[in-house]
Amino acid sequence: GEEHGWSMPSACPVCGTAVTREEGEAAAYCPNGSCPAQQIRLIEHFASRGAMDIEGLGERMAVQLFQSGLVRDVAGIFELTAGELLTLPGIKERSAANLLAGIEASKRRPLANLLFALGIRHVGFETARLLAEHLGSLGVLLEADAEGLQEVEGIGPVVAGSIEAWSKQD
Repeated sequence: GEEHGWSMPSACPVCGTAVTREEGEAAAYCPNGSCPAQQIRLIEHFASRGAMDIEGLGERMAVQLFQSGLVRDVAGIFELTAGELLTLPGIKERSAANLLAGIEASKRRPLANLLFALGIRHVGFETARLLAEHLGSLGVLLEADAEGLQEVEGIGPVVAGSIEAWSKQD
């Protein structure tokens, strides 16, 4: 008797953008790449263990970095300084140094980790590994079109189209 009806929201509760649901898929999502919730989640995913494995950059730190304006996208992670980190509540010299060391260590991760970390729709770690082996660099991926990407064994039209759309976004 305490149940309440629920329906899928038609707009993102954070940015107000109309949600998208691809035909044949169960998931509905906010397609706005600039949505604060999307950016925070992408920063968190980018730093996660299966991706760039940045020690000290978890959910709470991702929110803190984004809300403070220090990091607006994943590239901003690599521009952080100790001085900036020390302006955040609860961050002391040791934790700032540890986070910067984790960021520096992430620069040595394999290409497959980077491709997975970028959060490209439909690109999981195995797909990222295939792309890294076949293409060899992020630059080649950025220049590839959907047709060329489908030459990679295991990459079909949906994944190729998703990668091409990602590489063309602003």
